[in-house]
Amino acid sequence: MGQSMIDLPSRLLRNLEPWRNAAHWRIAFSGGLDSTVLLHLLAQLAKTEPLPTLSAIHIHHGLQAAADAWPQHCQSVCDALGVPLRIERVTVKPGASLEQAARDARYAVFSALTQVDDVLLTGQHRDDQAETLLFRLLRGAGVRGLSGMPKQRPVGQGTLIRPLLDVSRAELEAYAQAQQLQWIEDPSNQDRQFSRNYLRHQVMPLLTGRWPQAQASMARSAAHLREAQGLLDELAKIDLAQAATAHDFQWLGLPSLELAPLAALSAARQRNALGHWLEPLTRLPETDHWSGWSSLCEAAGDASPLWRLADGQLHRSAGRVWWLSGDWLRAPVIGAEWQAPSSALRLPDNGCVMFSGQTPCGPLHIAYRQGGEVLHLADRGHRDLKRLLNERAVPSFLRGRLPLLFRGAELLAVANLPSLDGNVREGWKLHWQPTDEDQGLR
Repeated sequence: MGQSMIDLPSRLLRNLEPWRNAAHWRIAFSGGLDSTVLLHLLAQLAKTEPLPTLSAIHIHHGLQAAADAWPQHCQSVCDALGVPLRIERVTVKPGASLEQAARDARYAVFSALTQVDDVLLTGQHRDDQAETLLFRLLRGAGVRGLSGMPKQRPVGQGTLIRPLLDVSRAELEAYAQAQQLQWIEDPSNQDRQFSRNYLRHQVMPLLTGRWPQAQASMARSAAHLREAQGLLDELAKIDLAQAATAHDFQWLGLPSLELAPLAALSAARQRNALGHWLEPLTRLPETDHWSGWSSLCEAAGDASPLWRLADGQLHRSAGRVWWLSGDWLRAPVIGAEWQAPSSALRLPDNGCVMFSGQTPCGPLHIAYRQGGEVLHLADRGHRDLKRLLNERAVPSFLRGRLPLLFRGAELLAVANLPSLDGNVREGWKLHWQPTDEDQGLR
Protein backbone atom coordinates (compact mmCIF):
# COMPACT_ATOMS: atom_id res chain seq x y z
CA MET A 1 0.00 0.00 0.00
CA GLY A 2 1.51 3.35 -1.08
CA GLN A 3 2.30 6.08 1.42
CA SER A 4 -0.50 8.37 0.18
CA MET A 5 -2.99 5.54 0.70
CA ILE A 6 -1.85 4.92 4.27
CA ASP A 7 -2.38 8.57 5.16
CA LEU A 8 -5.73 8.81 3.31
CA PRO A 9 -7.75 8.18 6.54
CA SER A 10 -5.69 10.74 8.50
CA ARG A 11 -5.99 13.31 5.68
CA LEU A 12 -9.75 12.78 5.61
CA LEU A 13 -9.95 13.16 9.37
CA ARG A 14 -7.86 16.35 9.24
CA ASN A 15 -10.19 17.81 6.55
CA LEU A 16 -13.23 16.99 8.71
CA GLU A 17 -11.72 18.21 12.01
CA PRO A 18 -13.85 21.42 12.20
CA TRP A 19 -17.06 19.32 12.02
CA ARG A 20 -16.21 16.65 14.61
CA ASN A 21 -18.87 18.13 16.94
CA ALA A 22 -21.70 18.01 14.37
CA ALA A 23 -24.86 16.11 15.31
CA HIS A 24 -24.81 13.88 12.25
CA TRP A 25 -22.59 13.05 9.24
CA ARG A 26 -24.64 11.88 6.26
CA ILE A 27 -22.82 10.54 3.19
CA ALA A 28 -24.33 11.16 -0.25
CA PHE A 29 -23.88 7.59 -1.51
CA SER A 30 -24.35 6.97 -5.24
CA GLY A 31 -22.59 3.61 -5.13
CA GLY A 32 -19.85 4.91 -7.46
CA LEU A 33 -16.11 4.81 -6.72
CA ASP A 34 -15.80 8.17 -4.92
CA SER A 35 -18.68 7.83 -2.48
CA THR A 36 -17.89 4.11 -1.89
CA VAL A 37 -14.35 5.00 -0.79
CA LEU A 38 -15.63 7.89 1.35
CA LEU A 39 -18.21 5.65 3.04
CA HIS A 40 -15.66 2.87 3.66
CA LEU A 41 -13.06 5.29 5.07
CA LEU A 42 -15.56 6.83 7.48
CA ALA A 43 -17.00 3.48 8.59
CA GLN A 44 -13.44 2.27 9.37
CA LEU A 45 -12.51 5.51 11.17
CA ALA A 46 -15.68 5.29 13.28
CA LYS A 47 -14.34 2.06 14.83
CA THR A 48 -11.42 3.86 16.48
CA GLU A 49 -12.40 7.56 16.49
CA PRO A 50 -15.31 9.29 18.26
CA LEU A 51 -17.22 10.53 15.18
CA PRO A 52 -20.73 11.97 14.85
CA THR A 53 -23.50 9.49 13.97
CA LEU A 54 -22.92 8.18 10.44
CA SER A 55 -25.62 7.41 7.88
CA ALA A 56 -25.90 7.33 4.09
CA ILE A 57 -28.43 8.52 1.55
CA HIS A 58 -28.90 7.14 -1.97
CA ILE A 59 -30.88 9.16 -4.51
CA HIS A 60 -32.54 6.98 -7.14
CA HIS A 61 -33.17 9.05 -10.30
CA GLY A 62 -34.56 6.15 -12.35
CA LEU A 63 -33.13 7.66 -15.54
CA GLN A 64 -31.68 4.43 -16.95
CA ALA A 65 -32.56 0.75 -16.71
CA ALA A 66 -29.19 -0.13 -15.12
CA ALA A 67 -29.98 2.17 -12.19
CA ASP A 68 -32.80 -0.07 -10.90
CA ALA A 69 -30.23 -2.46 -9.41
CA TRP A 70 -28.27 0.28 -7.63
CA PRO A 71 -30.41 0.79 -4.49
CA GLN A 72 -30.04 -2.93 -3.68
CA HIS A 73 -26.26 -2.76 -4.21
CA CYS A 74 -26.02 0.34 -1.96
CA GLN A 75 -28.14 -1.36 0.70
CA SER A 76 -25.84 -4.41 0.82
CA VAL A 77 -22.69 -2.23 1.02
CA CYS A 78 -24.18 -0.22 3.89
CA ASP A 79 -25.41 -3.37 5.68
CA ALA A 80 -21.91 -4.86 5.49
CA LEU A 81 -20.41 -1.67 6.98
CA GLY A 82 -23.18 -1.27 9.59
CA VAL A 83 -24.19 2.17 8.28
CA PRO A 84 -27.94 2.98 8.06
CA LEU A 85 -29.05 3.87 4.51
CA ARG A 86 -31.98 5.99 3.38
CA ILE A 87 -33.12 5.56 -0.25
CA GLU A 88 -34.99 8.46 -1.84
CA ARG A 89 -36.64 8.23 -5.26
CA VAL A 90 -36.89 11.45 -7.26
CA THR A 91 -38.53 12.44 -10.53
CA VAL A 92 -36.24 14.35 -12.89
CA LYS A 93 -38.02 16.98 -14.96
CA PRO A 94 -37.05 16.67 -18.63
CA GLY A 95 -35.36 19.78 -19.97
CA ALA A 96 -32.38 21.16 -21.88
CA SER A 97 -29.77 19.69 -19.53
CA LEU A 98 -30.57 16.31 -18.04
CA GLU A 99 -27.39 16.52 -15.91
CA GLN A 100 -28.53 19.82 -14.37
CA ALA A 101 -32.11 18.60 -13.84
CA ALA A 102 -30.86 15.45 -12.06
CA ARG A 103 -28.53 17.55 -9.92
CA ASP A 104 -31.38 19.93 -8.99
CA ALA A 105 -33.60 16.99 -7.99
CA ARG A 106 -30.77 15.54 -5.87
CA TYR A 107 -29.98 18.76 -4.08
CA ALA A 108 -33.66 19.44 -3.35
CA VAL A 109 -33.69 16.20 -1.31
CA PHE A 110 -30.33 16.98 0.34
CA SER A 111 -31.62 20.45 1.36
CA ALA A 112 -34.83 19.04 2.80
CA LEU A 113 -33.01 16.40 4.87
CA THR A 114 -30.07 18.42 6.20
CA GLN A 115 -31.01 19.78 9.63
CA VAL A 116 -29.25 22.23 11.96
CA ASP A 117 -25.79 20.88 12.94
CA ASP A 118 -25.99 18.20 10.21
CA VAL A 119 -23.16 17.71 7.75
CA LEU A 120 -23.72 16.27 4.27
CA LEU A 121 -20.54 14.70 2.85
CA THR A 122 -20.03 14.27 -0.89
CA GLY A 123 -17.24 12.46 -2.71
CA GLN A 124 -15.96 14.94 -5.32
CA HIS A 125 -12.16 14.77 -5.68
CA ARG A 126 -9.29 16.75 -7.20
CA ASP A 127 -9.88 15.47 -10.77
CA ASP A 128 -13.51 16.62 -10.53
CA GLN A 129 -12.28 20.04 -9.42
CA ALA A 130 -9.96 20.30 -12.44
CA GLU A 131 -12.78 19.23 -14.80
CA THR A 132 -15.11 21.81 -13.22
CA LEU A 133 -12.54 24.56 -13.75
CA LEU A 134 -11.97 23.60 -17.40
CA PHE A 135 -15.68 23.17 -18.11
CA ARG A 136 -16.50 26.60 -16.66
CA LEU A 137 -13.55 28.23 -18.40
CA LEU A 138 -14.95 27.01 -21.72
CA ARG A 139 -18.32 28.54 -20.81
CA GLY A 140 -16.76 31.94 -20.09
CA ALA A 141 -17.29 31.91 -16.32
CA GLY A 142 -16.09 34.76 -14.10
CA VAL A 143 -13.94 34.62 -10.97
CA ARG A 144 -16.69 33.03 -8.86
CA GLY A 145 -17.30 30.24 -11.39
CA LEU A 146 -13.60 29.59 -11.91
CA SER A 147 -13.02 29.24 -8.18
CA GLY A 148 -14.47 25.75 -8.67
CA MET A 149 -16.38 23.73 -6.11
CA PRO A 150 -16.01 25.10 -2.58
CA LYS A 151 -14.83 22.73 0.17
CA GLN A 152 -17.95 23.69 2.10
CA ARG A 153 -21.22 25.52 1.53
CA PRO A 154 -24.62 25.75 3.23
CA VAL A 155 -27.22 23.11 2.33
CA GLY A 156 -30.67 23.03 3.95
CA GLN A 157 -30.08 24.10 7.56
CA GLY A 158 -26.66 22.46 7.73
CA THR A 159 -23.41 22.29 5.77
CA LEU A 160 -22.25 20.42 2.69
CA ILE A 161 -18.59 19.31 2.91
CA ARG A 162 -16.38 17.91 0.14
CA PRO A 163 -13.56 16.34 2.17
CA LEU A 164 -11.78 14.63 -0.77
CA LEU A 165 -11.07 17.69 -2.95
CA ASP A 166 -7.32 17.32 -2.30
CA VAL A 167 -7.32 13.59 -3.24
CA SER A 168 -6.85 12.35 -6.83
CA ARG A 169 -9.08 9.77 -8.52
CA ALA A 170 -6.02 7.50 -8.87
CA GLU A 171 -5.55 7.50 -5.07
CA LEU A 172 -9.22 6.60 -4.57
CA GLU A 173 -8.95 3.73 -7.09
CA ALA A 174 -5.79 2.41 -5.43
CA TYR A 175 -7.53 2.44 -2.03
CA ALA A 176 -10.66 0.73 -3.42
CA GLN A 177 -8.61 -2.04 -5.04
CA ALA A 178 -6.45 -2.57 -1.95
CA GLN A 179 -9.62 -2.89 0.16
CA GLN A 180 -11.33 -5.04 -2.52
CA LEU A 181 -14.33 -2.71 -2.63
CA GLN A 182 -17.12 -3.19 -5.16
CA TRP A 183 -18.60 -0.13 -6.82
CA ILE A 184 -21.05 0.78 -9.57
CA GLU A 185 -19.80 2.01 -12.94
CA ASP A 186 -22.53 4.32 -14.23
CA PRO A 187 -22.83 3.63 -18.00
CA SER A 188 -23.72 7.31 -18.60
CA ASN A 189 -20.20 8.21 -17.40
CA GLN A 190 -18.90 6.83 -20.71
CA ASP A 191 -21.34 8.84 -22.85
CA ARG A 192 -19.12 11.36 -24.69
CA GLN A 193 -22.09 13.55 -25.65
CA PHE A 194 -22.03 14.87 -22.07
CA SER A 195 -19.48 17.71 -21.99
CA ARG A 196 -17.94 16.63 -18.69
CA ASN A 197 -17.40 13.07 -19.91
CA TYR A 198 -15.81 14.41 -23.10
CA LEU A 199 -13.41 16.48 -20.97
CA ARG A 200 -12.73 13.50 -18.69
CA HIS A 201 -12.07 10.90 -21.39
CA GLN A 202 -10.76 12.92 -24.35
CA VAL A 203 -9.21 16.13 -23.08
CA MET A 204 -7.77 15.41 -19.61
CA PRO A 205 -5.65 12.41 -20.71
CA LEU A 206 -4.06 14.60 -23.42
CA LEU A 207 -3.31 17.37 -20.92
CA THR A 208 -1.90 15.07 -18.23
CA GLY A 209 0.13 13.21 -20.88
CA ARG A 210 1.96 16.47 -21.58
CA TRP A 211 1.72 18.05 -18.08
CA PRO A 212 1.49 15.28 -15.45
CA GLN A 213 0.68 17.82 -12.70
CA ALA A 214 -2.11 19.47 -14.74
CA GLN A 215 -4.93 18.52 -12.38
CA ALA A 216 -3.08 19.51 -9.22
CA SER A 217 -2.12 22.82 -10.87
CA MET A 218 -5.68 23.52 -11.98
CA ALA A 219 -7.01 22.77 -8.51
CA ARG A 220 -4.39 25.21 -7.16
CA SER A 221 -5.57 27.87 -9.63
CA ALA A 222 -9.14 27.32 -8.46
CA ALA A 223 -7.94 27.92 -4.86
CA HIS A 224 -6.22 31.19 -5.93
CA LEU A 225 -9.42 32.31 -7.65
CA ARG A 226 -11.48 31.41 -4.59
CA GLU A 227 -9.21 33.70 -2.55
CA ALA A 228 -9.65 36.44 -5.16
CA GLN A 229 -13.42 35.99 -4.97
CA GLY A 230 -13.20 36.33 -1.19
CA LEU A 231 -11.49 39.71 -1.65
CA LEU A 232 -14.16 40.79 -4.16
CA ASP A 233 -16.85 39.80 -1.63
CA GLU A 234 -15.11 41.88 1.06
CA LEU A 235 -14.97 44.87 -1.30
CA ALA A 236 -18.68 44.39 -2.12
CA LYS A 237 -19.54 44.48 1.61
CA ILE A 238 -17.58 47.73 2.05
CA ASP A 239 -19.36 49.32 -0.94
CA LEU A 240 -22.79 48.03 0.09
CA ALA A 241 -22.34 49.41 3.61
CA GLN A 242 -22.12 52.90 2.05
CA ALA A 243 -25.39 52.34 0.14
CA ALA A 244 -27.38 50.64 2.93
CA THR A 245 -28.61 53.96 4.32
CA ALA A 246 -31.72 54.53 6.46
CA HIS A 247 -34.86 55.86 4.75
CA ASP A 248 -38.51 56.66 5.47
CA PHE A 249 -39.86 53.41 4.03
CA GLN A 250 -37.99 50.80 6.10
CA TRP A 251 -41.41 49.47 7.16
CA LEU A 252 -41.90 48.06 3.66
CA GLY A 253 -39.38 45.34 4.52
CA LEU A 254 -38.00 45.55 0.97
CA PRO A 255 -34.30 45.13 0.12
CA SER A 256 -33.11 48.54 -1.14
CA LEU A 257 -29.92 50.56 -1.65
CA GLU A 258 -29.20 54.26 -2.02
CA LEU A 259 -28.21 54.86 -5.63
CA ALA A 260 -25.78 57.79 -5.29
CA PRO A 261 -22.99 55.91 -3.41
CA LEU A 262 -23.23 53.05 -5.93
CA ALA A 263 -23.25 55.36 -8.95
CA ALA A 264 -20.05 57.02 -7.64
CA LEU A 265 -18.14 53.71 -8.02
CA SER A 266 -16.41 52.46 -11.17
CA ALA A 267 -18.62 50.29 -13.42
CA ALA A 268 -16.77 47.12 -12.37
CA ARG A 269 -17.19 47.91 -8.66
CA GLN A 270 -20.89 48.65 -9.21
CA ARG A 271 -21.38 45.24 -10.83
CA ASN A 272 -19.39 43.54 -8.09
CA ALA A 273 -21.37 45.16 -5.27
CA LEU A 274 -24.76 44.75 -6.92
CA GLY A 275 -24.04 41.14 -7.94
CA HIS A 276 -23.15 40.33 -4.32
CA TRP A 277 -26.39 41.97 -3.10
CA LEU A 278 -28.61 40.32 -5.72
CA GLU A 279 -27.09 36.85 -5.43
CA PRO A 280 -29.41 35.58 -2.64
CA LEU A 281 -32.41 37.26 -4.31
CA THR A 282 -32.26 36.04 -7.92
CA ARG A 283 -30.33 34.12 -10.52
CA LEU A 284 -27.85 36.63 -11.90
CA PRO A 285 -27.69 37.63 -15.57
CA GLU A 286 -24.81 36.77 -17.90
CA THR A 287 -22.15 39.47 -18.20
CA ASP A 288 -23.64 40.64 -21.55
CA HIS A 289 -27.01 41.36 -19.94
CA TRP A 290 -25.84 43.92 -17.39
CA SER A 291 -26.79 46.71 -19.79
CA GLY A 292 -30.15 46.71 -17.93
CA TRP A 293 -28.31 48.10 -14.90
CA SER A 294 -26.68 50.90 -16.96
CA SER A 295 -30.07 51.83 -18.46
CA LEU A 296 -31.59 51.96 -14.97
CA CYS A 297 -28.82 54.28 -13.73
CA GLU A 298 -28.77 56.52 -16.80
CA ALA A 299 -32.54 57.08 -17.15
CA ALA A 300 -33.76 60.67 -16.72
CA GLY A 301 -34.16 61.94 -13.16
CA ASP A 302 -37.97 61.97 -13.25
CA ALA A 303 -38.24 58.50 -14.84
CA SER A 304 -39.05 55.30 -12.92
CA PRO A 305 -36.92 52.74 -14.75
CA LEU A 306 -36.85 49.05 -13.88
CA TRP A 307 -34.60 46.10 -14.71
CA ARG A 308 -36.29 42.72 -15.14
CA LEU A 309 -34.28 39.80 -13.75
CA ALA A 310 -35.00 36.07 -13.55
CA ASP A 311 -36.78 36.11 -10.17
CA GLY A 312 -38.03 39.68 -9.82
CA GLN A 313 -37.39 43.31 -10.75
CA LEU A 314 -35.05 46.08 -9.66
CA HIS A 315 -36.86 49.46 -9.56
CA ARG A 316 -35.29 52.91 -9.29
CA SER A 317 -37.32 55.45 -7.35
CA ALA A 318 -36.85 58.17 -4.71
CA GLY A 319 -33.05 58.03 -5.03
CA ARG A 320 -32.88 54.29 -4.29
CA VAL A 321 -32.98 50.93 -6.06
CA TRP A 322 -35.59 48.49 -4.72
CA TRP A 323 -35.89 44.73 -5.14
CA LEU A 324 -39.47 43.63 -5.90
CA SER A 325 -40.70 40.06 -6.30
CA GLY A 326 -43.74 37.88 -5.59
CA ASP A 327 -46.86 39.83 -4.53
CA TRP A 328 -45.13 43.13 -5.26
CA LEU A 329 -45.29 42.37 -8.98
CA ARG A 330 -49.03 41.57 -8.94
CA ALA A 331 -51.48 44.45 -9.33
CA PRO A 332 -53.73 44.54 -6.27
CA VAL A 333 -57.49 44.08 -6.82
CA ILE A 334 -59.21 47.47 -6.83
CA GLY A 335 -61.64 47.62 -3.90
CA ALA A 336 -62.53 45.81 -0.67
CA GLU A 337 -65.58 46.63 1.46
CA TRP A 338 -64.84 46.68 5.18
CA GLN A 339 -67.66 44.65 6.78
CA ALA A 340 -66.20 44.62 10.31
CA PRO A 341 -63.78 47.55 10.72
CA SER A 342 -62.85 46.36 14.21
CA SER A 343 -60.84 43.48 12.71
CA ALA A 344 -58.05 43.35 10.10
CA LEU A 345 -59.04 43.35 6.42
CA ARG A 346 -57.08 41.08 4.07
CA LEU A 347 -56.26 42.68 0.72
CA PRO A 348 -55.75 40.35 -2.27
CA ASP A 349 -52.00 40.22 -3.14
CA ASN A 350 -51.37 43.20 -0.85
CA GLY A 351 -51.16 42.14 2.81
CA CYS A 352 -53.76 43.50 5.24
CA VAL A 353 -54.95 46.72 6.93
CA MET A 354 -56.23 47.40 10.45
CA PHE A 355 -57.08 50.33 12.73
CA SER A 356 -55.43 51.39 15.96
CA GLY A 357 -57.45 53.42 18.47
CA GLN A 358 -61.12 54.19 17.74
CA THR A 359 -62.68 52.73 14.61
CA PRO A 360 -64.14 55.46 12.37
CA CYS A 361 -67.88 55.10 11.71
CA GLY A 362 -69.71 54.79 8.40
CA PRO A 363 -69.59 52.46 5.39
CA LEU A 364 -65.82 52.14 4.87
CA HIS A 365 -63.93 50.63 1.98
CA ILE A 366 -60.33 50.34 0.82
CA ALA A 367 -59.36 51.29 -2.72
CA TYR A 368 -56.20 52.22 -4.62
CA ARG A 369 -55.17 55.39 -6.36
CA GLN A 370 -56.86 56.08 -9.72
CA GLY A 371 -55.75 59.73 -10.04
CA GLY A 372 -57.45 62.99 -9.03
CA GLU A 373 -58.02 62.06 -5.36
CA VAL A 374 -58.18 64.89 -2.82
CA LEU A 375 -57.58 64.56 0.94
CA HIS A 376 -58.83 67.04 3.54
CA LEU A 377 -56.13 67.95 6.08
CA ALA A 378 -57.15 69.68 9.33
CA ASP A 379 -54.42 72.33 9.08
CA ARG A 380 -54.13 72.71 5.28
CA GLY A 381 -57.61 72.22 3.84
CA HIS A 382 -58.12 70.13 0.68
CA ARG A 383 -54.92 68.87 -0.88
CA ASP A 384 -54.28 66.93 -4.08
CA LEU A 385 -53.11 63.38 -3.21
CA LYS A 386 -50.52 63.37 -5.99
CA ARG A 387 -48.84 66.46 -4.50
CA LEU A 388 -48.91 64.93 -0.98
CA LEU A 389 -47.21 61.77 -2.29
CA ASN A 390 -44.60 63.88 -4.10
CA GLU A 391 -43.86 65.90 -0.94
CA ARG A 392 -43.14 62.66 0.93
CA ALA A 393 -41.04 61.19 -1.94
CA VAL A 394 -43.21 58.04 -2.02
CA PRO A 395 -41.53 55.54 -4.39
CA SER A 396 -43.43 55.24 -7.69
CA PHE A 397 -43.99 51.45 -7.41
CA LEU A 398 -45.71 52.04 -4.05
CA ARG A 399 -48.19 54.71 -5.14
CA GLY A 400 -50.63 52.36 -6.87
CA ARG A 401 -50.76 49.92 -3.96
CA LEU A 402 -50.90 52.17 -0.89
CA PRO A 403 -54.29 51.38 0.69
CA LEU A 404 -56.60 54.41 0.65
CA LEU A 405 -59.51 54.54 3.14
CA PHE A 406 -62.79 55.93 1.81
CA ARG A 407 -66.14 56.67 3.47
CA GLY A 408 -68.40 56.67 0.44
CA ALA A 409 -66.61 58.93 -2.06
CA GLU A 410 -64.64 60.82 0.62
CA LEU A 411 -60.94 59.98 1.02
CA LEU A 412 -60.24 59.75 4.78
CA ALA A 413 -56.66 58.45 5.04
CA VAL A 414 -53.59 57.00 3.32
CA ALA A 415 -52.17 54.01 5.22
CA ASN A 416 -48.76 54.32 6.96
CA LEU A 417 -47.92 57.88 5.77
CA PRO A 418 -47.39 60.09 8.86
CA SER A 419 -50.07 62.81 9.26
CA LEU A 420 -52.07 61.34 6.34
CA ASP A 421 -52.78 57.98 8.01
CA GLY A 422 -55.62 58.90 10.36
CA ASN A 423 -57.49 61.49 12.38
CA VAL A 424 -55.84 62.74 15.58
CA ARG A 425 -59.04 64.38 16.85
CA GLU A 426 -61.10 61.20 16.41
CA GLY A 427 -58.18 59.09 17.71
CA TRP A 428 -57.63 56.51 14.94
CA LYS A 429 -54.89 55.48 12.54
CA LEU A 430 -54.84 53.15 9.52
CA HIS A 431 -52.02 50.57 9.56
CA TRP A 432 -50.94 48.50 6.57
CA GLN A 433 -48.91 45.28 6.74
CA PRO A 434 -47.72 45.16 3.09
CA THR A 435 -47.12 41.46 2.47
CA ASP A 436 -46.92 38.18 4.34
CA GLU A 437 -44.38 36.51 2.16
CA ASP A 438 -40.66 36.30 2.89
CA GLN A 439 -39.71 39.19 0.66
CA GLY A 440 -36.27 38.70 -0.77
CA LEU A 441 -35.01 35.15 -0.53
CA ARG A 442 -35.73 32.75 -3.35
